[in-house]
Amino acid sequence: MIRLLAGLGVEGDAHLGATVKHRSRVARDPSQPNLRQVHLIHAELFEELRGAGFEVAPGQLGENVTTSGVDLLALPTGTLLHLGGTAVVEVTGLRNPCTQLDGFQQGLMSAVLDRDEDGAVVRKSGVMAVVRTGGEVHPGDPVTAELPPEPHTPLRPV
Repeated sequence: MIRLLAGLGVEGDAHLGATVKHRSRVARDPSQPNLRQVHLIHAELFEELRGAGFEVAPGQLGENVTTSGVDLLALPTGTLLHLGGTAVVEVTGLRNPCTQLDGFQQGLMSAVLDRDEDGAVVRKSGVMAVVRTGGEVHPGDPVTAELPPEPHTPLRPV
Protein backbone atom coordinates (compact mmCIF):
# COMPACT_ATOMS: atom_id res chain seq x y z
CA MET A 1 0.00 0.00 0.00
CA ILE A 2 1.14 3.55 -0.73
CA ARG A 3 -0.34 6.76 0.57
CA LEU A 4 -0.70 9.64 -1.87
CA LEU A 5 -0.68 13.15 -0.42
CA ALA A 6 -2.48 15.88 -2.38
CA GLY A 7 -0.05 18.34 -3.96
CA LEU A 8 2.98 16.47 -2.63
CA GLY A 9 3.29 12.90 -3.92
CA VAL A 10 3.95 9.53 -2.33
CA GLU A 11 4.41 9.53 1.44
CA GLY A 12 8.03 8.60 2.25
CA ASP A 13 9.25 8.94 -1.37
CA ALA A 14 12.43 10.88 -2.21
CA HIS A 15 10.47 12.99 -4.72
CA LEU A 16 7.80 14.07 -2.20
CA GLY A 17 7.13 17.79 -2.36
CA ALA A 18 5.43 20.64 -4.16
CA THR A 19 8.71 21.75 -5.77
CA VAL A 20 11.27 19.72 -7.77
CA LYS A 21 13.43 17.17 -5.94
CA HIS A 22 15.48 15.68 -8.80
CA ARG A 23 19.07 16.94 -8.32
CA SER A 24 19.58 18.28 -11.84
CA ARG A 25 16.27 20.16 -11.72
CA VAL A 26 16.97 21.57 -8.26
CA ALA A 27 20.34 22.85 -9.53
CA ARG A 28 18.60 24.72 -12.37
CA ASP A 29 15.75 26.20 -10.32
CA PRO A 30 14.66 24.77 -6.95
CA SER A 31 11.38 26.71 -7.06
CA GLN A 32 10.03 24.83 -10.12
CA PRO A 33 6.78 22.96 -9.50
CA ASN A 34 7.24 19.22 -9.00
CA LEU A 35 5.59 17.60 -12.02
CA ARG A 36 7.15 14.24 -11.07
CA GLN A 37 5.39 13.42 -7.79
CA VAL A 38 4.20 9.96 -8.87
CA HIS A 39 5.83 7.62 -11.41
CA LEU A 40 3.54 5.07 -13.09
CA ILE A 41 4.67 2.19 -15.33
CA HIS A 42 2.49 -0.22 -17.28
CA ALA A 43 3.02 -3.91 -16.42
CA GLU A 44 3.13 -4.65 -20.14
CA LEU A 45 6.59 -3.00 -20.24
CA PHE A 46 7.93 -5.64 -17.85
CA GLU A 47 6.62 -8.37 -20.16
CA GLU A 48 8.31 -6.67 -23.13
CA LEU A 49 11.59 -6.36 -21.23
CA ARG A 50 11.45 -10.03 -20.17
CA GLY A 51 11.05 -10.92 -23.84
CA ALA A 52 14.24 -8.97 -24.54
CA GLY A 53 16.14 -10.91 -21.85
CA PHE A 54 15.86 -8.51 -18.89
CA GLU A 55 14.70 -9.58 -15.45
CA VAL A 56 12.75 -6.61 -14.15
CA ALA A 57 9.90 -6.74 -11.67
CA PRO A 58 7.44 -4.05 -10.55
CA GLY A 59 9.10 -1.48 -8.30
CA GLN A 60 12.61 -2.01 -9.63
CA LEU A 61 12.59 0.91 -12.09
CA GLY A 62 11.69 3.48 -9.45
CA GLU A 63 7.98 3.54 -10.18
CA ASN A 64 5.43 4.09 -7.46
CA VAL A 65 2.45 2.51 -9.24
CA THR A 66 2.28 -0.34 -11.75
CA THR A 67 -0.81 -0.44 -13.94
CA SER A 68 -2.22 -3.12 -16.22
CA GLY A 69 -4.51 -2.69 -19.21
CA VAL A 70 -4.11 1.11 -19.35
CA ASP A 71 -2.12 2.47 -22.31
CA LEU A 72 -0.31 5.07 -20.22
CA LEU A 73 1.97 6.23 -23.04
CA ALA A 74 -1.00 7.08 -25.29
CA LEU A 75 -2.77 9.26 -22.71
CA PRO A 76 -2.86 13.01 -23.28
CA THR A 77 -1.36 15.49 -20.84
CA GLY A 78 -3.86 16.33 -18.10
CA THR A 79 -5.52 12.91 -17.97
CA LEU A 80 -6.86 12.15 -14.51
CA LEU A 81 -6.14 8.64 -13.27
CA HIS A 82 -8.43 7.42 -10.52
CA LEU A 83 -6.48 4.96 -8.36
CA GLY A 84 -8.52 2.80 -6.03
CA GLY A 85 -11.40 4.34 -4.14
CA THR A 86 -10.26 7.93 -3.59
CA ALA A 87 -6.85 8.87 -5.02
CA VAL A 88 -6.60 10.91 -8.22
CA VAL A 89 -3.41 11.82 -10.05
CA GLU A 90 -3.02 14.09 -13.09
CA VAL A 91 -0.63 12.90 -15.81
CA THR A 92 1.98 15.59 -16.49
CA GLY A 93 4.26 13.86 -19.00
CA LEU A 94 6.62 11.05 -19.88
CA ARG A 95 9.41 9.78 -17.69
CA ASN A 96 12.72 10.47 -19.35
CA PRO A 97 14.87 7.43 -18.53
CA CYS A 98 18.40 8.00 -17.29
CA THR A 99 21.63 6.02 -17.33
CA GLN A 100 20.99 4.77 -13.78
CA LEU A 101 18.93 2.05 -15.47
CA ASP A 102 22.12 0.61 -16.96
CA GLY A 103 23.55 0.38 -13.43
CA PHE A 104 20.66 -1.94 -12.62
CA GLN A 105 21.05 -4.05 -15.78
CA GLN A 106 23.37 -3.20 -18.67
CA GLY A 107 21.44 -2.18 -21.78
CA LEU A 108 18.21 -1.47 -19.91
CA MET A 109 18.14 2.22 -20.80
CA SER A 110 18.29 1.41 -24.52
CA ALA A 111 15.57 -1.20 -24.04
CA VAL A 112 13.11 1.40 -22.72
CA LEU A 113 13.76 3.70 -25.69
CA ASP A 114 12.59 3.13 -29.25
CA ARG A 115 12.01 5.03 -32.48
CA ASP A 116 8.71 5.58 -34.26
CA GLU A 117 8.20 5.36 -38.03
CA ASP A 118 9.38 8.98 -38.38
CA GLY A 119 12.56 8.32 -36.37
CA ALA A 120 11.44 10.25 -33.29
CA VAL A 121 12.47 8.87 -29.88
CA VAL A 122 9.76 6.90 -28.06
CA ARG A 123 10.14 6.81 -24.28
CA LYS A 124 8.53 3.67 -22.85
CA SER A 125 9.52 4.00 -19.18
CA GLY A 126 6.18 5.25 -17.92
CA VAL A 127 4.51 8.52 -17.08
CA MET A 128 4.78 11.09 -14.34
CA ALA A 129 1.88 12.65 -12.45
CA VAL A 130 0.95 15.00 -9.65
CA VAL A 131 -1.47 14.10 -6.85
CA ARG A 132 -4.77 15.98 -7.11
CA THR A 133 -6.68 13.97 -4.46
CA GLY A 134 -4.86 11.97 -1.83
CA GLY A 135 -5.66 8.50 -0.62
CA GLU A 136 -4.36 4.99 -0.15
CA VAL A 137 -3.58 2.82 -3.15
CA HIS A 138 -3.42 -0.95 -2.68
CA PRO A 139 -2.17 -3.72 -4.99
CA GLY A 140 -5.00 -4.76 -7.29
CA ASP A 141 -6.92 -1.49 -6.98
CA PRO A 142 -8.71 -0.44 -10.18
CA VAL A 143 -7.24 2.33 -12.34
CA THR A 144 -9.55 4.35 -14.56
CA ALA A 145 -8.63 7.18 -16.91
CA GLU A 146 -10.62 10.39 -17.32
CA LEU A 147 -9.48 12.23 -20.43
CA PRO A 148 -9.26 16.03 -20.44
CA PRO A 149 -11.37 18.11 -22.84
CA GLU A 150 -10.16 18.22 -26.44
CA PRO A 151 -7.94 19.24 -28.08
CA HIS A 152 -5.58 16.77 -26.42
CA THR A 153 -1.90 17.57 -25.89
CA PRO A 154 0.47 14.62 -26.45
CA LEU A 155 2.77 13.67 -23.59
CA ARG A 156 6.29 15.10 -23.55
CA PRO A 157 9.17 14.35 -21.17
CA VAL A 158 8.98 16.12 -17.81
